[in-house]
Amino acid sequence: MEAEISIDAATGDTRSDFLGAAKRLFAERGFYGTSIALIAAELGLTKQALIHHFGTKERLYGEVLAQMADRLSNVVGRAQSADPDPVRQLEALLLNLSRNALEHPEDRQLLMRELLDNRARAEHAQNWYLRDFLNAIVSMARQAAKPKRLTQTEALARVYMILGAINYFTVSEPTLRQMYGKAAVNALKEQFPLEIQRLVRASFGGN
Repeated sequence: MEAEISIDAATGDTRSDFLGAAKRLFAERGFYGTSIALIAAELGLTKQALIHHFGTKERLYGEVLAQMADRLSNVVGRAQSADPDPVRQLEALLLNLSRNALEHPEDRQLLMRELLDNRARAEHAQNWYLRDFLNAIVSMARQAAKPKRLTQTEALARVYMILGAINYFTVSEPTLRQMYGKAAVNALKEQFPLEIQRLVRASFGGN
């Protein structure tokens, strides 16, 4: 029997647990493969209790994406304050994103699911939670570009290429481990940041 738990007075930690469970399921099954009933069952709640607190699945999903966007924005802020040189700022940012992607694979999986699932919803979407994060990276890339400035389109294309490489590597790590073995993948994980640095310098340090 599902527990009758009131979540009107939920603590911050409890709310974090709600969002964490929702994120796991959205990452695993995608937006369309995850229902409010499934999330409620994961938490030991009634469906009505979860609806009462979050309203709709769309709102809950939006809060999960907003939470991820906040974490990514914090990574941008740390990179911007770490070094005055724009190229090194961009390197630090993308290397941190690469590390975070491996440490928090659910974020990357959720992002890939969102890109795949969002085709049907994109036309009617009102909130783009990751737009500010992406715009911040593009702005950093344009400042880092030498000897000439890049257009917005050129910078976005190069940034998207590198982010794509990071995301692809992260989601494919379990498959690579089975294909090549743990030792080979560990060596690849050590080499990958060096290749990101080279790619950043080739793309923005001397374009």
